[in-house]
Amino acid sequence: MREGKTLEFKSAVTASFLKTVSAFANYDGGSIVFGVNDAGEPIGLEDPVRTCLDIENRINDSISPIPDYSLVVHEASKTVELSVKSGLATPYLYRAKAYKRADSATVEVDRTDFTRLVLAGNNLNFEQLPAAKQNLKFSYLGSVVQKALGLEYFNEDTLKTLNLLSADGAYNNAAAILADESDFPGIDVARFGESVSVILKRATYEGACLLDEFDKTIELFKDAYCYEVVRDVQRELIETIPMRAFREALANAVVHRTWDIAARVRVSMYPDRVEISSPGGLPAGMFEETYLSGMVSVMRNPILANVFYRLDIIEAFGTGVRRIKEAYEQSLTKPMFTITEHAISVALPLVKSDIGLTDDQRRVYDLLSAVRPMAVGELLEGVDFSRSKLTKILQHLVSLGVVETSGVARGTKYRRLA
Repeated sequence: MREGKTLEFKSAVTASFLKTVSAFANYDGGSIVFGVNDAGEPIGLEDPVRTCLDIENRINDSISPIPDYSLVVHEASKTVELSVKSGLATPYLYRAKAYKRADSATVEVDRTDFTRLVLAGNNLNFEQLPAAKQNLKFSYLGSVVQKALGLEYFNEDTLKTLNLLSADGAYNNAAAILADESDFPGIDVARFGESVSVILKRATYEGACLLDEFDKTIELFKDAYCYEVVRDVQRELIETIPMRAFREALANAVVHRTWDIAARVRVSMYPDRVEISSPGGLPAGMFEETYLSGMVSVMRNPILANVFYRLDIIEAFGTGVRRIKEAYEQSLTKPMFTITEHAISVALPLVKSDIGLTDDQRRVYDLLSAVRPMAVGELLEGVDFSRSKLTKILQHLVSLGVVETSGVARGTKYRRLA
């Protein structure tokens, strides 16, 4: 057991633990175990019960507002475990400062994070705040809404229905993002050749309605990854990367990004894949496993999400990741998701069909990792046939270009491409 984002060890009670209490209450919760050294070894406390009283008094006297916490004495090891729950009344302050966890360290939040905590504590999102400019026009949004919803008119009542205009006539940030002239960061697109030093096309869509920027990026994608063939006098559209997967990934990127930082959504187009990177990590209250499951969604920007939903750009809240994966169900290559504290990236590879794989070949392919090269001995544990047959299957997959090798002779390992 090691220290991490939600676990800290303390050999004794010192004032520094209160910063971690603030961090846990402000974000994902966590535990502090007293009477344990940095190596995770219990060294015990002289008087655990008295330590509990000391911890309780320090929290009640120093953290504002007081977070939800509990204390447990572990008699066998003579340690005390303090569990702090993630709170709703953020920011939780220690000496007028708010803290967060950075892996196993506790650091003071910056100005942006502090503002986000204040908004969250008031049950507000950045998109709900009043827009800095109120003289907004919505020609592009209006035309899209009228066409999609079959409306005869687009007026203030429509804007109020979309929650872009308040009852007293004030536009919010979501409205400013969708206005014809927007001061918010847009979408940066680059199409590369055989290396990143070869830039075939570069475009930055900014200063316009987000929907306009979204549509223009879709057109660039079509130029790069879609083409038509004529079969029996009929034209057939071929998508080397599924359009619905890219559309969903791009919609997720612009709808769920953080809008309070001056960073653009980045779309990087390569010969074998397209990558979409969205500023801002996961919203508070969502973990990587939940996000990748595609079953639960915490809305960072519910107003924007609702507009995209009504326009049928996204089908349902919280299904984006699942729909991206579904677009690759019949492909050997699969999308890859990379999640960090400050960004979420999705890589969509070129589709490769099953190309007539047998059940055993498909089974071996599914066992392989797209990240970690695996040896034959490791793969043997997942199949019920001989090493020689497994080796032949692996060689066949390599010849098809869907698996790559590293190492030589007995040290040869195999990795799935995407």
